[in-house]
Amino acid sequence: MKQLITLTLFLLTITAFAQKPCEYSVNVNDSIGSYKVTNEYLMSEKYFGGNFDYIFFSLAQTDGLPTLNLQAIQKSKDFIKANCFDKNSKIFLQLENGKIVTLMHINQENCGTLIRDEKGFNNRVNTGIFMFMKDNYEELKKSPISIMRIKYLTNIEDYVVKRELTSELTGKVTNPNTYFMQNIRCVE
Repeated sequence: MKQLITLTLFLLTITAFAQKPCEYSVNVNDSIGSYKVTNEYLMSEKYFGGNFDYIFFSLAQTDGLPTLNLQAIQKSKDFIKANCFDKNSKIFLQLENGKIVTLMHINQENCGTLIRDEKGFNNRVNTGIFMFMKDNYEELKKSPISIMRIKYLTNIEDYVVKRELTSELTGKVTNPNTYFMQNIRCVE
């Protein structure tokens, strides 16, 4: 009987920690090379005084080089100032083990696009592509994220990365702090 209970607990443990399969929004292999991108993942959502801010991550691999795609979406009835990415922009991720991982923006300036919708809201959509540094890439697999800092051209934004985030927009539950632990294997 003890062996049966032990076996059952062992199988339940394996099932609980099994990795889910990678899901891609783009997965192309041709004579020119390969390119794949994971689905977008909600990392941060803020709603304050009629202003909405969303940060989405997706991981990409271009011919074996992994990168992080960041999409920042702001929505407001008021004017939205531009937060531009340039060659000096960075993402700093403070991990729960105390280490800090830095991602560098590619050398491409981008201030996003301002779109006015039919409900009178201004929407600014900004995207940036960030490269991993070789010396700290492995750390993202080992420890959850606690704080994220995004350095724009003229501004710095800090975000507390939650263990569990229930989106007011979609109702979907995400676990932003373990995003890299769960997904970085998809672009290796």
